[in-house]
Amino acid sequence: MTDRAFRAPSYTTHLLDTRSAMKIAVVGTGYVGLVTGSCLADVGMTVTCVDVNAQKIANLQKGILPIYEPGLEAIVERNTQSGRLKFTTNLKDAIVGAEAAFIAVGTPPGEDGSADLRYVLAVAKEIGETMQDYLVVITKSTVPVGTAEKVKKAVGEALKQRGSKLAYDVASNPEFLKEGAAIEDFMKPDRIVCGVESERAQEVLARLYKPFTLNGHPVLFMDVPSAEMTKYAANAMLATKISFMNDIANLCELLGADVNQVRKGIGSDPRIGNRFIYPGIGYGGSCFPKDVKALVKTGDEKGYKLRILQSVEDVNESQKHVLFTKVKKHFGGNLKGKHFAMWGLSFKPETNDMREAPSLVICEQLLAAGATVTAYDPVAVEESKHMIGDKIAYAKDAYAALPGADALLLVTEWREFRVPDWDRVKQALKQPVVFDGRNIYSGPELRGMGFTYAGIGVK
Repeated sequence: MTDRAFRAPSYTTHLLDTRSAMKIAVVGTGYVGLVTGSCLADVGMTVTCVDVNAQKIANLQKGILPIYEPGLEAIVERNTQSGRLKFTTNLKDAIVGAEAAFIAVGTPPGEDGSADLRYVLAVAKEIGETMQDYLVVITKSTVPVGTAEKVKKAVGEALKQRGSKLAYDVASNPEFLKEGAAIEDFMKPDRIVCGVESERAQEVLARLYKPFTLNGHPVLFMDVPSAEMTKYAANAMLATKISFMNDIANLCELLGADVNQVRKGIGSDPRIGNRFIYPGIGYGGSCFPKDVKALVKTGDEKGYKLRILQSVEDVNESQKHVLFTKVKKHFGGNLKGKHFAMWGLSFKPETNDMREAPSLVICEQLLAAGATVTAYDPVAVEESKHMIGDKIAYAKDAYAALPGADALLLVTEWREFRVPDWDRVKQALKQPVVFDGRNIYSGPELRGMGFTYAGIGVK
């Protein structure tokens, strides 16, 4: 059967037996790779995670994780002790006997917004140089449409250099994990998308994911380009909802409307729903900014301008400046010598990820204006020290960030910030001023307590 002739049929996973425990290799121990490998091991598979960073591997062998994700440390510890989860720098050792190898290395954006595939293709080449038997090579990293063909070529050329005619397949299996809820998402997925080119590859992936489909949600088999596109399209749609709501929030302020009420009004429509329509100070993280840029770039390469997504990106970049603009306006345009307390540094709660975080933009603007900042985040302080360094001060807890500050800036909506002791806050601040970048507080309530309050798209 040729690749062109293959059409992924519907697949009934319950007809399969699980056979012996599958052996899986996962290349890359970042967010996606570590979660994937750990969760596969937790359902009984033998998993070896590979990384070129020897220090990272040494730390993982000691139980020291490179990322923060609720529940992940316990899973890694449990499966390392059982022998089902191993860590190594040697790809060949991981590949021997494996039925599938996930490529989960980084695809950082280039200066032009395109995804950098050098690490993905380097792994593909090394797989071709070391594989000893049939293998399904699975791209788990978020990659542009057409990447699987490049991976297939890289593996094939490496095999050819060896004079080998080993059979292999390349599949696309994009992740849909939410940072802060990744374990639950992996263990109980609402869908699993798999792009395959052969029935043999489909059978391997169906067996691999059988333990995760007991909730009745399907494995969606499709062609490889469609699977690659599905990931980008999903993230682009969610980013669009966020930027749309931020645009509406800014207009609400000018019209005297309350975006929180508008959000409730439109969210009650099932065609719209109430997820991802919360206004704020822009999205960040490792996915939305990178994937929107990459999809726009892909359109440009094909001569098609993705006008909506370009606007989504523009709105988001602009939104990261909104809180600073409010602060500057409140203080009459002069922030020199002012001091600010900041609650939250990570781009969202339940993660230490600060990639493309609005806090980075806000800190940069405040410092450039001659102000100083003391920040607190439950888990992202160490990451901030790597990215911002000692340009700002760090507090041991939320209240320790407040003394002497001219205002409090709420940047990340961690749960511990939801119901603070406002009397204590007011007493610590030099001035009772709150800038709420996530609309988690009630303006009328705070004003009733003597605070000056500013949110996003609210009166």
